[in-house]
Amino acid sequence: MFQRRSRRFRRRTNGRNRPHRHNDNGQPRIGTNNFSNGQSRNNFRGNNQSAEKLFEKYSTLAKEALSSGDKTLSENYYQHADHFMRIIEDKNKNFASNKAEETKKIETEEKNTTNNQIADSENINKENK
Repeated sequence: MFQRRSRRFRRRTNGRNRPHRHNDNGQPRIGTNNFSNGQSRNNFRGNNQSAEKLFEKYSTLAKEALSSGDKTLSENYYQHADHFMRIIEDKNKNFASNKAEETKKIETEEKNTTNNQIADSENINKENK
């Protein structure tokens, strides 16, 4: 028969068939895509470009690629632009919901303050009688 050759490189397991690793307190480690503070990884401030700027950039690149006749590259850039448009929409939706919650909270606090003032004035009136 033929002789089996030894492997030159170590096989990668892609994260399978490995024991799960835990922190010192027994909790599993937080994955690379999960953050404990709830922030997403779509933070573009590292390269000083916002999602709006990146949307404009890829839209412009897509139009230029289409005008030069490269439909595949144009579609690629349009997909990038679509991605950033979705991020902008999510950001605006979250901003609107946070604004609505904040307004509701302020209205509730004002209502409670008004009720407390009325109750205080009633107590003062009772004490004076």
